Amino acid sequence: MTDLLLWLHIGFAIFTLGPVVAVTMSTPRFIRARNVDVLRYLHKTTRIYAIASVGVFLFGVLVGLEYLGRPYLTVSMTLFIVAAVLLAVVERDQRAALRALTSEDPQDDAKVQTGRIATLSGLITVLWMVVLVLMVWGNP
Repeated sequence: MTDLLLWLHIGFAIFTLGPVVAVTMSTPRFIRARNVDVLRYLHKTTRIYAIASVGVFLFGVLVGLEYLGRPYLTVSMTLFIVAAVLLAVVERDQRAALRALTSEDPQDDAKVQTGRIATLSGLITVLWMVVLVLMVWGNP
């Protein structure tokens, strides 16, 4: 059973975290281009993969139940939760950028959201890379 849970954990990590990183990192480019159709698609994709990424955490906890007191796992879980919260902020900013670009006000060009999304998506990527390093080298 542990092997199945580990496979699910790794599978969810590959097939949810990779796409959500790619989507959030490319969002600022399409905000600057004012491409609302692509931005809608990226926002929807971010929501879907962000929700699916909960599986990474869930299966990770189930695999590591006997190691929950170990520092590498505690730090990894904390960083994953921080990254998930930041991902929720990115999703909110994508929604705000969509509203700004579809509004009648020509002054609102979603520059604030562009910078924040770029910064937070880069930070999310770094956090998940740190989690990966902890999982590979911290695991007994």
